[in-house]
Amino acid sequence: MAAMTSLGTTDADIRSALHAKRLRRAKSRPDTLVIDELGLAHARSRIDVAVINGCIHGYEIKSAKDNLDRFTAQIGIYRQTLQKLTLVAAPKHVARIMREAPEWCGVMAAEQGPRGGISFHVLRDAAANPDIDPVMMAHLLWRDEVVELLGQAGYAPKDLRRPRRQLYEILCEAMPLCEITASIRAFMVQRQTWRDRPEHG
Repeated sequence: MAAMTSLGTTDADIRSALHAKRLRRAKSRPDTLVIDELGLAHARSRIDVAVINGCIHGYEIKSAKDNLDRFTAQIGIYRQTLQKLTLVAAPKHVARIMREAPEWCGVMAAEQGPRGGISFHVLRDAAANPDIDPVMMAHLLWRDEVVELLGQAGYAPKDLRRPRRQLYEILCEAMPLCEITASIRAFMVQRQTWRDRPEHG
């Protein structure tokens, strides 16, 4: 990792340390996918890091170089689309985040030591998001993936030609949230070039 300055942490500093120190075990598990910059709600927002296994757990980084101007809007999308959320923040942001983030959000302070290394201190563990909108979470699937799942569930071809929003709603009626989460992980593993197709179906 590149040497850090006394000017404060950047997103890249914290992200690198987060992967190395906090997410190493998750990344080593074959049933877990760790993705940087995952688009949510059809790219209306992005989460810095997403860990996807039996749950979709997002990690949003707020470094010393960042401000919190977009924080309220980001939380609005995250609470619809992520089953868990941990906010990883430089010490200067911790008080406001603890005050304004929903109680179910985890909060972790990312502190830079005198030699540049970053240490993490868990201030609040992430709990299950009670506000999640399954239809919005299902938007992580591309249209053709939703059609494939509904076809496997026995839906007629005419149903599969409905508008995309209706397809997501049908999927959430047909499958429990845990199965949708498993399908999201499985399809993302299969997407060899998914990063190159952000506007896909």
